[in-house]
Amino acid sequence: MKIKSWLPIFSLLFGAFVWGIIWYPYRLMANAGVSGIYSSFYVFILTIAIALPYFFITKKKVPIWSKDFWLLALVAGYTNISYVLAVIDGEVVRVMLLFYLSPVWTIFLAHFMLNEDTQKRHYIAVFISLIGAFIMFWEPGYLIHLDSKSDWLALSSGLGFAITNVMTRKHEHMTVNQKALAIWLGVIVVAIICIMFDKNAMPTLDFFRPVDAAIMMAIALSLFLSTLLVQFGVTQIKAVEASSFFLFEIVVAAISSYFLVGESIAFNEWLGGIFIITGVILSSKN
Repeated sequence: MKIKSWLPIFSLLFGAFVWGIIWYPYRLMANAGVSGIYSSFYVFILTIAIALPYFFITKKKVPIWSKDFWLLALVAGYTNISYVLAVIDGEVVRVMLLFYLSPVWTIFLAHFMLNEDTQKRHYIAVFISLIGAFIMFWEPGYLIHLDSKSDWLALSSGLGFAITNVMTRKHEHMTVNQKALAIWLGVIVVAIICIMFDKNAMPTLDFFRPVDAAIMMAIALSLFLSTLLVQFGVTQIKAVEASSFFLFEIVVAAISSYFLVGESIAFNEWLGGIFIITGVILSSKN
């Protein structure tokens, strides 16, 4: 396979790695007293600050006054915020598995919004993934038991991720840089909306210790690179097929959560996860 054909795959795997490990610095920020909403707000301001010199050096003009731009921004903003809140409060691997029901939603969205070919195996994949979800959710006395806010956030974030990827592929008139900027601005806008209804005082910049500032800068730089690379990868690869490469995120999350915080995975989560992953691989098999 030529190097050029590997670039979209590498881009998606890099993005999956970043989102598979980024939960940990966000948790460190939360333990220091900065919630996911506020840390996301500061981090993405830093991300845009990092991006501005890039846009200037590359002389890329990024028009932002369009309905498509801001629809993508809002959906992606919610996806990012809900994901961060879910991994801060919930079990990391459980959150990841619920999030990765997103290919189920992608199959239907790609069919109706992108006119991508939907085959029998796609519907079989949906069925297998949903069986996995039922196994994870089932408890004695409950058919479906979502036992925490993080479960709902993870599910809705996965739906938002599916919509984001489909919109990214659909809006061919938008450049990769424009799509990336939409995501960064979207997180800031959604964070501001959440802050308006939050009763806690917003941490001022002098609240942060040098180590907190270093963590935020590392997150911002990682998000800058991963957003550009993922937008490039999703633009090059069909939406349904791209989903399989993001499964690398679950591997990274499982290993990092075990070694960093000692999280274990319940049997029903292992079994349900196997069904979900099987469904994703089947749906994206080319």
